[in-house]
Parts: sequence; C-alpha cells; structure tokens
Amino acid sequence: MFFQQLVNGLVSGCVYALIALGYTMIFGILGIVNFAQGEIYMFGAFGAVTVYAATGSLALAILAGLGAACLVGVLLERFAFRPLRGTHPLVPLISAIGASILLSSLARFFFGPEDRPFPHEFSAATYTVFSAHITGMQLTIMGISAALMTALWLFLTMSRHGKAIQAVAMDSDAARLSGINVNRAYVATFLSGSALSGVAGMLMAVYYNATSPTMGLLPGLKAFSAAILGGVGSIPGAIIGGLVLGVAENLGAAYLSSNFKDAFAFIALVLVLIIRPRGIMGQRK
Repeated sequence: MFFQQLVNGLVSGCVYALIALGYTMIFGILGIVNFAQGEIYMFGAFGAVTVYAATGSLALAILAGLGAACLVGVLLERFAFRPLRGTHPLVPLISAIGASILLSSLARFFFGPEDRPFPHEFSAATYTVFSAHITGMQLTIMGISAALMTALWLFLTMSRHGKAIQAVAMDSDAARLSGINVNRAYVATFLSGSALSGVAGMLMAVYYNATSPTMGLLPGLKAFSAAILGGVGSIPGAIIGGLVLGVAENLGAAYLSSNFKDAFAFIALVLVLIIRPRGIMGQRK
C-alpha cells in the first residue's frame, strides 16, 4: 500500500507544484500573492471541457484551456494588479481575493453550479511497479508536469524573456534603466504562471472526470502552502513543496485517517516551517 499511496501522492504533488510555480513566479517578480491562481486553474479546465464538448477535438480543447487560463491571467495583471503597483502590500492582496471571488461567481453564472464530466474516453491501461498500480493517466500527469517544469527552467535560464524576468525580479528599477520593458516582463510572468495552472486544471478535469466552479479553491490553497513550504520565491522550492504536500496528504489519509486528508498537507506545512521558517529552499535575507 505504501508504494501505491506514494504514486498517488506524486500525482497530486505534481499538480500542486504546477500551480505553486505560478504563485512563486508572480510573488518573486511583483511581491504579491495572486490568490486567484486557483480560479485560473478552474478556467483552464472549463475552457477545455467546453470546447471539446462543442467540437470533439482534443487538440482544440487543449488550446482553448491554455487560452482561457492565459487570458484570465493577463486580465488580472492588467486590471487587478497593475493599477495597484506601489501601494501598500495589503491592497493588491485584497484585490486578488476579490478577483478570486469574482471569477468563481462568473464561472458559476456561465457554466452552472453542477459538476461537468470531461466528455472523452482515455485509455484505462494499468501498469504494476513495486506492487503499485499506475494508470496511464497518472503517468501522463507526471510526464507532462516534469516536461513543463523543465521547459520553465529552460525558458527562465536560456531565453531572452526569461532572463528579463529574472532581472526584473532582482531589481525592477535597475532593469528598467537597462532598457528592459518591465511591463512586458510582468505580462510574461503572468502568462507563464497561468499556462502552468491551466494545464494543471485540464489534467485534473480528465483525472477526476469532473469540473466545477469551485474546483480551484482547495488546490489553490494547497499550492499556496506548497510555495511557502518550498520557500517563497524559490522555483525549485515550489516543486519540492508541491511533491511533499501531495505525498504527505496521501500517506496520512492511508495510514491515519482519510477524514483528515486535506488537513495533513497543512499539518506538514506547519511542521516543516517550525523546523525551517524560511521553507525548504528559502534563502536567508
């Protein structure tokens, strides 16, 4: 049972890590917490489900999910955060909470309050590794997550836009004086973080065969916890934090009590922060 729960935890952890990367990138460059990241996750799922139901094309559904998530992210940057730059840190935080509530309400209005299944049959192939039964969908989630994390690292370290984002994160004023378009770096950050959350939403819509207007609430909170656990602003930390939380909640549910499955992730967060307040990969200021 241990290996089975470990696999289940890694699958959940990959999803938390993708969303946590969005939190980490936005906090690292803007110094704000985008509490609407869970709603971006949700819109990615609904975009894919809606287009697939209308067209039957999986490729178009994926593009629609990515487009919906990125559009929501760009609109948030432009209207919820950009006008508030330079204000007290609580102001954009309140704006993010308000945006989260607004997006959830809009989803409920347009898509209805009931769950929607993902109208596509995926392979039910199962593989056995160390007594753990791993489905093809679980392998897909872990493989896509690993590929996206690698792509993000390559983007930030190898591309011109990625280096610009890093420069703005270090010192936005110095970056502006160096000729870097700071607004463009902000938009690129929101696009990257939103795309990762949108993909996570689509993967979970397929995995659980369900979408709902509130589906992003709990994963968003857990991903925020993962970002803190890993170390605020640390991209490797967000990945590690997501995996740790996913494994902790699944092992806790299996060996202690399934009734407290959602609580185990937050218990793990508290225990780690007691030992290491900066998070696993956090750096001393």
